[in-house]
Amino acid sequence: MNPGRPARPRQTLRVGLIGAGAIAAAHLDAWQALGAECVISSRTRPTALAERFGVEIADDADALIDRVDIVGILAPTPTHLDLALRAMARGRHVVCEKPLALTSAEAQHLADTADAAGVRLLPAHVVRYFAAYRRIQQSVASGEIGALQTLRLSRAGAGPTTAWFYDEGAGGGLIRDLLIHDIDQALWLAGPVTSVSARQDPPSVDGRLSAPVTATVDLTHANGVTSRIDGGWLGEGVPFRTTIEAVGATGVLAHDSAAHDSADAAGASGVSAPGAPPADSGYLPPQTEDHPYRAQIADFADAIRTGRDARVTPSDGVAAVAVVDAAYASLAAGGSPVSV
Repeated sequence: MNPGRPARPRQTLRVGLIGAGAIAAAHLDAWQALGAECVISSRTRPTALAERFGVEIADDADALIDRVDIVGILAPTPTHLDLALRAMARGRHVVCEKPLALTSAEAQHLADTADAAGVRLLPAHVVRYFAAYRRIQQSVASGEIGALQTLRLSRAGAGPTTAWFYDEGAGGGLIRDLLIHDIDQALWLAGPVTSVSARQDPPSVDGRLSAPVTATVDLTHANGVTSRIDGGWLGEGVPFRTTIEAVGATGVLAHDSAAHDSADAAGASGVSAPGAPPADSGYLPPQTEDHPYRAQIADFADAIRTGRDARVTPSDGVAAVAVVDAAYASLAAGGSPVSV
């Protein structure tokens, strides 16, 4: 393969995943469901993961990139920019776990580089592929509840066990890592954001969080819709739970991961998904009737094959990071609104 030319989709996709944390298993499963040949790389040799999925281990990230058509970046956030640029410089398509980058400027640089290189870039905002959230988005877009007025979203459960999640200076942080899921949902349902205010309890000390920690992020959208996002990393054993409520002029849509089976208008709710996910897995509830990670990867593979956009575009990833930037700026300003 010529490392200077964009990789073309093959009958059997060759996929390399960089990073072997808990989320890697979901990505490997999704790619193998499409029949892809996978190879993995990590700073710590991921022997158990490789044996579980029957995949090879590359010596390092560059050796992996040279062997594949598509690179999945599952490593901590501060590595995203460098790894994605190295992959795209060799013409590889890239799936990058959220957040796309540490700052919106870095995220925009990745989006611009992908466009110039003629490769596909997927910010992995997997909640867009959860059936209940997709149902709500379709219903709002179709006008089922009239003009959207406000959104209320929440996401909370036992805190991570890996220290870097609590280190805002190293790309962690409750808002950046957890609430970005709901920030992306608010953008998907209500469109661009013009103003952000945020509060966090307790505040970080020297860029580090203690647990438990909770945060609230308030968004004002360009169309006048408001969104409130609440979340927390709580005590050990606290069940994970997400909720969303979309209030329209003529009705309400709601989803509670702990309670209900389907998303319907006038107050019914979303997919039942009791229990907490594995530690550090991305803090998403398990699903019973769909496979969101498989749906996400299948969508991206089809987008590469057909030339269409995937459900999540690079600009979507940039927009989410821009709101996160504004949220941290608001925290630094004592909760005052910050323009996006």
